[in-house]
Amino acid sequence: MSVVSVSMPEELLERIDQFADDHDYTGRSEVLREASRDLLNEFDDQKLEDRELMGVVTVVFDYETTSVEEKMMHLRHEHEDIVASNFHSHVGGHHCMELFVLEGSLEGISTFVGKIRATKDTLTIDYSVLPVDDFGPLADMN
Repeated sequence: MSVVSVSMPEELLERIDQFADDHDYTGRSEVLREASRDLLNEFDDQKLEDRELMGVVTVVFDYETTSVEEKMMHLRHEHEDIVASNFHSHVGGHHCMELFVLEGSLEGISTFVGKIRATKDTLTIDYSVLPVDDFGPLADMN
């Protein structure tokens, strides 16, 4: 097995170590291997390929110390072909939440989510993806 060096904040490393202890992992390497497999498998679902999808992406960030809001605006415009709606809200003392509603292909949505995830200084990113044809009259045709 290869050894990989990864840089991360000390606080995150402490959380990973605590998670490993709390959930009986053999160590942080096992936690990171499982998290990596899960991340890589998120959009590797053949039942979603060649289907029209809808997705929701939620991003939380600190607006006082970052330029994330501006980056979110640029991503929205760059991917206007799949961003059906976008909502911005202030939450707490100095945080913002961006909510994106997406419609498009697996490739388009996964590209968008990847760019969101690559945005520095986001605090949390959460999303879900569902096939559009699983709902309503189209679902009965399958």
